[in-house]
Amino acid sequence: MNHVSLKFPFGPFHKSVHNPILFPQGDSWEAKDLFNPTAIVKDGKIYLLYRAEDHTGRGIWNGTSRIGLAVSSDGIYFERYPKPVLFPTEPYEYPGGCEDPRIVQLDDTFYLTYTAFDGKTARLCLATSKDLLQWEKHGVLFPRWNQGPIYEWTKSGAIVPQKIHNRYVMYFGDSDIWIAFSDDGIHWHPHEECVVRRSEDPQAFDSLLIEPGPSPVVTDEGILLFYNAAKSIQEGPHAGKPYYSVGQVLFSLHDPKKVLSRTETPFFIPEKEDEVKGQVDFVVFAEGLVNFKGKWLLYYGMADSRVGVASLQTS
Repeated sequence: MNHVSLKFPFGPFHKSVHNPILFPQGDSWEAKDLFNPTAIVKDGKIYLLYRAEDHTGRGIWNGTSRIGLAVSSDGIYFERYPKPVLFPTEPYEYPGGCEDPRIVQLDDTFYLTYTAFDGKTARLCLATSKDLLQWEKHGVLFPRWNQGPIYEWTKSGAIVPQKIHNRYVMYFGDSDIWIAFSDDGIHWHPHEECVVRRSEDPQAFDSLLIEPGPSPVVTDEGILLFYNAAKSIQEGPHAGKPYYSVGQVLFSLHDPKKVLSRTETPFFIPEKEDEVKGQVDFVVFAEGLVNFKGKWLLYYGMADSRVGVASLQTS
């Protein structure tokens, strides 16, 4: 098993002066908003898969989501592919679309979890690819909707990039965080109890909801998971609105259900104008983390409208 030498908590990360590095463009599938990217290193380059919205959807957000692909040699300047690589084709993917991807490579295959949203229910889905361009959908991961809360509304799946005790592990959920196991990376079986709960302190940064961020990192100390969190703003003109930031939790390598340590405060918060004002105000939302050319690069959504990157120098 390959471990990375990192100390918990990991950071600090410094936001790029070039942010936002990706933003809406054109008048079609990525015209409205562009956000929540995941990232993977392939052939010495960074590939970013990002959520893009158009103006054709129904309802308050008025946008159908698709997953686009962009490539970069330096992690900052990206060249976009002209068409989305994953788009709604199934009834449970309309009209909301395919949202919030997380990617991991297992052997020679890329595994992408994403949220299918039909306008009423969010469902965690899986797709696989050999080249990041052609994707095979494997459908809804937990289709038994009537057997408990983790089946009724399920999203945000972050797969550990290597087996633990000869099984693959995934953290998922967007209220509390749950865990699932798989022998092949395709068929997943959720554990009945959640592994991380929201804070009971209403003032805490993670009291409203928590959900996994990028694919976890297997370290010498344990399994490191960045998680997105929200609290309700208590006072002032924005009272009642959610405020999103990012925390960290460390799980045991011997028992991936067991929490060893958890940050009491966020390490990443909305600060810049593009992070505090957008489709959804006060949001930094991390979904991509890669080690690239002596740096850790953290890719995140800015106010559900644009894409940013932050870095940590390691050499």
